[in-house]
Amino acid sequence: MNQTNLHVLFEDNHLIAINKPSGVLIQGDKTGDKPLSEIVKEYLVSKYSKSGEAYLGVPHRIDRPTSGLILFAKTSKALVRLNSMFQNKEIEKTYWAVVKQKPKEDSATLIHHLLRNPQKNKSVAHAKEVKGSKEAELNYKVLLSLDNYHLLEVYPKTGRHHQIRSQLAAIGCPIKGDVKYGFNRTNADASIHLHARSISFIHPVKKEKIKISAPPPSKDAVWKAIIKNR
Repeated sequence: MNQTNLHVLFEDNHLIAINKPSGVLIQGDKTGDKPLSEIVKEYLVSKYSKSGEAYLGVPHRIDRPTSGLILFAKTSKALVRLNSMFQNKEIEKTYWAVVKQKPKEDSATLIHHLLRNPQKNKSVAHAKEVKGSKEAELNYKVLLSLDNYHLLEVYPKTGRHHQIRSQLAAIGCPIKGDVKYGFNRTNADASIHLHARSISFIHPVKKEKIKISAPPPSKDAVWKAIIKNR
């Protein structure tokens, strides 16, 4: 991925929102792979003919195999305010998840206690509190059923490590392609069918209501079938 195929969903003087493909990192890590943050900086330098490096703040992240909406701050003022808004749960996030096993209930609130294992980069969802665990809460509803898969719309109320992945797995509904959380096989491109669909918030500087949505990956057969049937 490079700046020429960057999918910009929204941009103004303070913010830029990108539709991230699965497999792309948000920030650099030990792999040394080029992260989305660097690609967006290059895009800003090129677009505005900047002489030096562009400023870019990272107020939130999504997992590498997840696709969808990522919001960046183009100014330090916006970053400070966005950080506070994410921390205070003033930003509403919606995800789409594709599962093979339909949940017993068409809509529900899930509350678990997640215990993170840094060595395995995994979180285990427990029904009751265990030492070192953190409470995780989400709401979901079934949006659509295909022949083999079901589309869930998920509204996380907390922002825990691998929260959606581990909580859906805990009710017997691992996300398509997510072998780490119990799905039976990987996707060919190592993605998982979890997509950061939309974000809704009050603009940190302009104080206007903003809602941004990201279309799911259009080349994938299952996402394509979902788009067609929505």
